Amino acid sequence: MGQARKHPDLVSERPVVLVGMMGVGKTTVGRRLAPRLDLPFFDADQEIEKAAGMSVSDLFAAHGEQSFREGEARVIKRLLEGPPHVLATGGGAVTNPETRALIADLAVSIWIKADVETILKRATRRNTRPLLQNDDPRETLIRLMREREPFYAAADIHIDSQPGPHANTVDMIIEALSQRPDLLAAKKESAR
Repeated sequence: MGQARKHPDLVSERPVVLVGMMGVGKTTVGRRLAPRLDLPFFDADQEIEKAAGMSVSDLFAAHGEQSFREGEARVIKRLLEGPPHVLATGGGAVTNPETRALIADLAVSIWIKADVETILKRATRRNTRPLLQNDDPRETLIRLMREREPFYAAADIHIDSQPGPHANTVDMIIEALSQRPDLLAAKKESAR
């Protein structure tokens, strides 16, 4: 089976933003989705690391979550105000009201969902998730999911992370976008 090709009918005039909990596969799915939409791909955490010159874990340790979230909001704002692309956000990006408003105004948002056990398995494979560096990462995930799900639920499209290759989730996103090509069009300026 060859590489999946660009979807011929989907042309995005807006950024496509992937939201959801850590470990649902936003970065991996985003890397595969971007070429299907003929768009560049950005990972918010990688862009933050480039801007700060340090890893997300080191940023959390040195400056705390609040400082990290402020930097994250600046990076996401800069990206969303640029040309169309696919953006994988960090799981907590939606906790910032300004970031939520920018995503709603400037982008197509896609919530990738997964159950707690799937997220726990994926998110604890490596020691790179600062919020899970505690005695009970499962309980932390449950709490974070409960706090963040109302924000994720505001997304334009909801997709369940598919078992097996991430290409399965990408295919689900392409299908959902095919049903709603209006989401990809530039928003009309409202009369003031």
